[in-house]
Amino acid sequence: MTSTVGFIGLGNMGGPMAINLVKAGHRVLGFDLSEAAMSAHADAGGEKATGVAQMAAEADVIVTMLPAGKHVRQIYMGEGGILENAKPGTLLIDSSTIDVDSARAVIAAASDKGMPMVDAPVSGGVAGAAGGTLTFMVGGADEAFEAARPYLDVMGKTIVHAGGAGNGQAAKICNNMILGISMIAVSEAFVLAERLGLDAQKLFDISSTASGQCWSLTSYCPVPGPLPSSPANRDYQPGFAAEMMLKDLKLAQEAASSSGAATPLGAEAASLYSLFCNSGGQGQDFSGIVKFLRGTS
Repeated sequence: MTSTVGFIGLGNMGGPMAINLVKAGHRVLGFDLSEAAMSAHADAGGEKATGVAQMAAEADVIVTMLPAGKHVRQIYMGEGGILENAKPGTLLIDSSTIDVDSARAVIAAASDKGMPMVDAPVSGGVAGAAGGTLTFMVGGADEAFEAARPYLDVMGKTIVHAGGAGNGQAAKICNNMILGISMIAVSEAFVLAERLGLDAQKLFDISSTASGQCWSLTSYCPVPGPLPSSPANRDYQPGFAAEMMLKDLKLAQEAASSSGAATPLGAEAASLYSLFCNSGGQGQDFSGIVKFLRGTS
């Protein structure tokens, strides 16, 4: 079954996600503030929406991929926004990575309007968006999740229902806090090994099969050599930029503060990534923090 899908936010992630919906046979009305992004969407077989109101009025399903909670609140709940113009029963999917409180507030407002909605942030980067292999962490009611699943399946490979409203965002920031902390730990170990005269390949060979094994080491090694596919071998061109890691770590700290959770390592990771980004590393891959720890960023 094909649908009219509205897609707001046609950037590096949203653009290819929308194109995968086009390839699946859906009519996709795209909207973005960038005319270049709109043109790329049209060139790939999508349609340009004239605005949020027109798109919302015509769509059966609306997907959003936006920078922050304030943008999501505005596009859904603001004057002339989605909730004001969409038909009752319209399925809403927000794939932005935002704060949990904003996700829950927007989903509650959508429910009041009779519109099922899920928060469905993603993991997998630009390559995953293009290849349709993203992981979606989904929060929302069971019925909303089941309604959203056919569209998520087109854009992703792994779809996990994390629980109620906002739990998709909770899963995303908890996962990325683990990732940020572990990348710093692995980077510190390689810097220490260098100072002690231990070859990076030898440390990798040992730790990748010992108790230090983790994804940051074996799938994304932060130093050149041991893992040819890692960004370290491409001068830290980003698969996942340091500024995006910092965004997620800050969201985790906001959530920790509001919930009363103790996350001292998460706080330290946020501080270190802030220093790395402020020293010019914001556009580099997040594994490039090894250079900051080495003192060569």
